[in-house]
Amino acid sequence: MKKKDIKILLVDDEPDILEIVSYNLSSEGYQVFTAKNGVEGVAKAKKKHPHLIILDVMMPEMDGIEACEIIRKTPGLENTVITFLTARGEDYSQVAGFDAGADDYITKPIKPKVLVSKVKALLRRLKNDESETEDIVKVGDIVINREEYKIVKNGKEIILPRKEFELLSLLTSKPSKVFKREVILDKVWGNEVVVGGRTIDVHIRKLREKIGDHHFKTVKGVGYKFVL
Repeated sequence: MKKKDIKILLVDDEPDILEIVSYNLSSEGYQVFTAKNGVEGVAKAKKKHPHLIILDVMMPEMDGIEACEIIRKTPGLENTVITFLTARGEDYSQVAGFDAGADDYITKPIKPKVLVSKVKALLRRLKNDESETEDIVKVGDIVINREEYKIVKNGKEIILPRKEFELLSLLTSKPSKVFKREVILDKVWGNEVVVGGRTIDVHIRKLREKIGDHHFKTVKGVGYKFVL
């Protein structure tokens, strides 16, 4: 996919942020759309179907957390990459963001070149996913379609946000194998993406709720494994 075909939606209530970030991303050759609040952001996301959405957390009318939750439930937007851009760096905000289905969390202020670098890293992962051939794997009563990002358990389809899907896909690639936390971060989030320390725990908790608690075992001080 060429840069000119990649669509990025920037949602922030600060005019300066919209102007600076959109200018730098447009200069890289991306299609950039902007919105000044969550309501407008959701509407544009549904209309434009962007590959990447950069969301501020604190906004009028509808905050970024609520907007992210709505976008994740919108058909056709389940696998859109969502990154929060916010001045709030508290841990609870990060957990709330990942709980809502975010893929990354970037704290303001951030230098434009650094932001562009992070955007490239996320889009590179997206392009790598798109270039993969169809890969359907059956693990116990779970069928994982890596190409369509689809999970079917006991004949029932389960919709997972992008990172939850990638984490499940990784753990089920070798059932009973213990994946170290640093390996999970590297494989699922990549070395160039900075995430909070509780990111993995939040995603595992959500998978336990949706797939079954008994499938995910914590190996204290090491990491996690998937068991049948």
